[in-house]
Order: sequence, then C-alpha cells, then structure tokens
Amino acid sequence: MIIILDFGSQYTQLIARRVRELKVYCEILPHKATFAEALKRQPSGFILSGGPASVTGSKSPQCDLEFFSGALPVLGICYGMQIMAHSSGGKVSPAKAREFGHADVHVEQQDSLFQGLPAEMPVWMSHGDEVEVLPKDFVHLASSRNARFAAIAHLQKKLYGVQFHPEVAHTPKGKEILANFLYRVCNEKESWKMSSFVQSQIKEIQEKAGGSKVICALSGGVDSAVAATLVGQAIGEQLHCVFIDNGLLRAGEKERVEQLFRQKLKKGLRVIDAKKRFLTKLKGVADPEKKRKIIGTEFIRVFEEESKKIGKIQFLVQGTLYPDVIESVSVKGPSAVIKTHHNVGGLPARIKLSLLEPLRFLFKDEVRLLGQELGMDADILKRHPFPGPGLAVRILGPVTEEKAEIVRQADSIVEQEIRSAGIYNSLWQAFAVLLPVQTVGVMGDARTYEQVIAVRAVTSQDAMTADWADIPKPVLSRMSNRIINEVRGVNRVVYDISSKPPATIEWE
Repeated sequence: MIIILDFGSQYTQLIARRVRELKVYCEILPHKATFAEALKRQPSGFILSGGPASVTGSKSPQCDLEFFSGALPVLGICYGMQIMAHSSGGKVSPAKAREFGHADVHVEQQDSLFQGLPAEMPVWMSHGDEVEVLPKDFVHLASSRNARFAAIAHLQKKLYGVQFHPEVAHTPKGKEILANFLYRVCNEKESWKMSSFVQSQIKEIQEKAGGSKVICALSGGVDSAVAATLVGQAIGEQLHCVFIDNGLLRAGEKERVEQLFRQKLKKGLRVIDAKKRFLTKLKGVADPEKKRKIIGTEFIRVFEEESKKIGKIQFLVQGTLYPDVIESVSVKGPSAVIKTHHNVGGLPARIKLSLLEPLRFLFKDEVRLLGQELGMDADILKRHPFPGPGLAVRILGPVTEEKAEIVRQADSIVEQEIRSAGIYNSLWQAFAVLLPVQTVGVMGDARTYEQVIAVRAVTSQDAMTADWADIPKPVLSRMSNRIINEVRGVNRVVYDISSKPPATIEWE
C-alpha cells in the first residue's frame, strides 16, 4: 500500500495509475490527512503530488510534518518536493527562469531513485518556484539547465524529491523512477492483482452486507454490470437487480439489459418504466449540475420505493469509480470541482439505503480487468462508457422527450458506423450531442432552420486524459449523411476536435 497525498495537481490520479500499473496498490488522501490517519492504512511509503499553489503563499496547502520524520519513505513530486524542502528548513523562492515543458536533467548521484538509469534524461517540468537552499542533511541528486535542484534526498530518512513529473508520458523514464522508489526504497512487491482484489472485496461485501437484502442499480454499462456480478458472487440470492428506464437511455438499451442479465448473468431483474417521471422532473432545467442532481435524487427515490416492494433492503449497489469520487469531491485535495458525477453527487440527505460501492477505488480499465477475472463476456466489458445521467448531459439545455429521441437516433447511427468501420474497440467513447442552436439549411430546395448534432469521439486509456479521434473522413461522411437524412429535425453535423484537458469528454 502506497498513500498519495493530493495537493491539487491535475496529475494526481495519473500518479495513482502509474503506481498500480507497477502492481502496487495505492490510495489518494487529501493533503490535510494526518500522519496518524494515513498510518492506519499500513502504507510502506508516501508520494506527495504536485499542485498549482506556491509554498511561499499564505494560503498554500500544507501537510502534517510527521510525514518528514523518516518513519516511512516519501517521494515529493514538484510541489511535493517544495513542501518537503520548505517544511524541513530549506528555502523555496520564485524561480529566475520558470520551466514549463520539456527539459533535460543531469543525474549527479545514481542512488536508489535513479539506479540503472542514464546520467542524462528528458523530463517534463511544470513549475514557477524552485528550491533555492537545501535543508540540512539533504543532498543534491540531479539538476537541469534552469533548476539547480531538480532532484534532492535525505538518504538516511529516505526522503526524496523531484522537481519534474515522472508520472507523465513526457518523462520517458518516469515509470522506472517510480519503480525504483516503490521497489528499492519502499521494498514493495508486485502484489496488486485483480485476483487478490476480488478475494478482498468479496470478503468485505459479505461482512458489510451480512444477511441483508441488497438492491443493485443497473444501467446497462460496464461499471454496473461488473459491480452486479461481483456482488452477486459475494452474496448470491440476497442481490436484487433493478433497471430503471428513465427515458434517457441509448437505443435498445432496455431490451439489451433484459437479455444480458436474464440469460447471461442469470440474475433476478426488475425493469421499471419511469420515463414520464424523470422527464417531468427535468422540465425546463438547463443547468447541467441541476440536471445531474435531479436525476441522481430521483434514482434514489425510485430505488427506495422499489426496495419496499422487495422487502427490507438495507444496501444499494452503485458502480462508482475512483475518478468519479475524486472529480466530484474537492475535499480530496485543493483542486476545483469540475462536475458532479451522478453516482456520488445526487444522494439526498434522508437516504434510507446504505451504499455498497465495490469499484470506488478502481479506474475504468481496472474495472474491465476485474470483469475478465470474474469471467464476464468481452462484449459486455468492451462497451463504451455511458454517463449516469444518460442523454440528459448530451442534450445541452432543457431536456424534452423530442430532444431525447433526436440524440438517441443520432447516437445509434454513430455507433453503427464506427462498428461497421471496425474501429469501435479502438475508441474510448463515441457519441452524439444535441446542441442548443439552430442553423439555416436547404433540403429539397426549401429553407430549413433546424438542430445541430455534434459528434464526439476520443481515444484514452483511463479517461483522465483523452485525445480526439482521427476518424477516417469516409466514416464521418457517412455519419453526417445518415444523421441529416434519417433524424428528423437535424440539418447540420459538426465534429468535436477538442482534447481533455482542456475540454472534458462529455459536453456537460
């Protein structure tokens, strides 16, 4: 176990991904977590993330000084290194020459952190401050053209700091640096495997649920399918799966879910038609955060009502993932809330069901690996992600039944065309978005003034970052032609070529 303290870096989750890729389990805690709190998790070491603040600022995020006592190894990254130096008696000042982007570092001491690595290495820098004076008993490990102290260490206490970002792909040897810290400094082993996760989660689910009945929120997506399968293996007939048709689903989703869970997963399934109920609640609501909260709240209410019909139910299963939790809850660190996720943002205070979230510490690709470990079919696991609020966040502006049908039909055409082109599995997501604008067009020699569909397709490994997909022009041409001809009310199709960051994958 490695604990990562979050100081607000956009790369904090990426650090966690890299650590887990090295088969070491880790969790992210807010920088305010005390050393005693972190120690309860029995970690073998700590990693301090970067962050946008300056350690010299009056309101800069700090951490418990016990982390620098030498009780356990620490690796500080960028701001993490600066807070380590500042808290240990060194001096941090605004850099005379700031570094943002590529840089080359020269390794002065190839101790444990740089063992087996070249003396000169390209890295990725992103800092405006620098360590000007080293704390007592710290040594200089590496330098760059504009940073005298690109890496430092207190060798006896096993405190290490790097000014650059080893977690990003732009630091080619970054994974090896992290591996050296994990294996050589922290004496970690490659023990983070899905088989061990399954065993620990099944035990935890059984202990938490006891003999209680459990209701599972099914959406038809990968996350809820894997969560249902895992919980089902743990408690068997105690699990009751419920699928809500909220009128905001993909085309044919209801029929697909019924076939999948009744025939393939052999789980009891209740299908609830709540289309009118959800669309009524959403009437006139344009703000995306309000839409998410309304949908999340209504889901819980429906499940509470359904639980009464089934009998005394104590737990609700949700397919919440780690990025959902971190992006939604700013107390994880001093970073801004980008958007509230349906699974974690819409729970009313009077909720009468306790949550079971067996995937809440997993990233998306890890969920798919978990599904493989559970023996699930590949066609389930390779399904593109679908947002919890469904088409509501792919309709910019107020939601109506007519708009939902427009984006549903367009989305179906997008999926059909990328499957036909054989590129479905190479994309992370591809979908249609209905824009809140109308444009002039010409159809059959007549003027039209109709809706615009945006097509969004991205490639990604874990949804933390994403690039727009370079879909072949003939495929885009067929999509556009079919959408304009087959979906009534649309006369224009545009293609989104924004990456994440700065854009998000979904438009809302």
